[in-house]
Amino acid sequence: MDIREIEGQARALLMAGRGAEVEAMIRPLLASGTGAVALWALLAQAFRVQGRVAEAKPIQEMLVDALPGHLSTRFDLSETLLLLGDFERGWREYSYRYSLAHTARIERKVQRPRWDGRPIPGQTLLIHDEQGYGDTFQFMRMVAWAKQRSQAHVVLEINHDMASIASRMQGFDAITLRGELPPPFQVHCEMMSLPMAMGLQLSDLPGDPMPYLAALPERREIWRKRLAPYEGLKVAFLWAGRPTHLNDANRSMSLATLAPLAQEGVTFFAIQKGPTEGDALTPPPGMNIVSLSPDIGDFEDTAAILSEVDLLISIDSSPVHLAGALGRPAWVMLPLLPDWRWLQEREDTPWYPSVRLFRQTEWGRWDQVVERVAAALAERRAQG
Repeated sequence: MDIREIEGQARALLMAGRGAEVEAMIRPLLASGTGAVALWALLAQAFRVQGRVAEAKPIQEMLVDALPGHLSTRFDLSETLLLLGDFERGWREYSYRYSLAHTARIERKVQRPRWDGRPIPGQTLLIHDEQGYGDTFQFMRMVAWAKQRSQAHVVLEINHDMASIASRMQGFDAITLRGELPPPFQVHCEMMSLPMAMGLQLSDLPGDPMPYLAALPERREIWRKRLAPYEGLKVAFLWAGRPTHLNDANRSMSLATLAPLAQEGVTFFAIQKGPTEGDALTPPPGMNIVSLSPDIGDFEDTAAILSEVDLLISIDSSPVHLAGALGRPAWVMLPLLPDWRWLQEREDTPWYPSVRLFRQTEWGRWDQVVERVAAALAERRAQG
């Protein structure tokens, strides 16, 4: 069997979460301590898929040393470092995120130097968002910190969908929309490059102010009236992410999987958007679901709903980050190999004090996670 054939088989198994089988396949081929780079990369991924991230790290470091110009390998290492909480090295390697085939198209070609974290009084610093909505909600907190550190005139460039809620945030002097010509600036920084520029450490989190976003009072009033007729515990929820996300199969589930959450005295308000939002119209037996999705026009609506319900239960999604930024309670159901921002082996997150984490302990086993969430929900309901 040649390397290419082994790779094909191993990648199919890894996609199915069968890391132990890949490990058993690859280890004999590397028993001498030497072997093809591709095999070592597969072994590292086999460890990650099994949740053994710390064991993947030395292999990935070895690969980076051997292939310093192979930038996707450096990015893989960055995600491992950040997942393990090694922010100092992790942010540095994360700067290679635009060197990948699927990200090169979204890189901004800015003909100005990137801010390096030093004071630049009298200059204008353009901070621009760059990736998904959740990423932007998470790192918006750092805009005010960057203004304080840089002593600059800060222009925040933001996507259209988040402009309204961002406009009420502290820490910038002007706001512009992505796609428009920004005012003149001397220095720029992507929002997710701020951690590297400012040397962000775990101990800096969650930072001040917290919460750093707020819902519109008039929008809250609309949704308060809409939700008022429903008694008992009010729980917003969603079960699937954006289908085009590279890790969506790992983080999303079906509505039917959440059926064990059904219990007396709880009304679930579906805020799911996208292809599966219609599933809420045919809920699992015994699950009291009200679909709000058709009436959610923007993030102002979502923020208002999250501010009026008692709790959000969700997979890893942008509303989780919005809830955390609003200081609202949220329970997040995470896969065995989560996104790097959720770290490992903890039920809380330094990013958001109001967020609680429920993790898989076996690949793909959402049933175990949902059972724990259901038990916690019953306890929460009993507390009144």
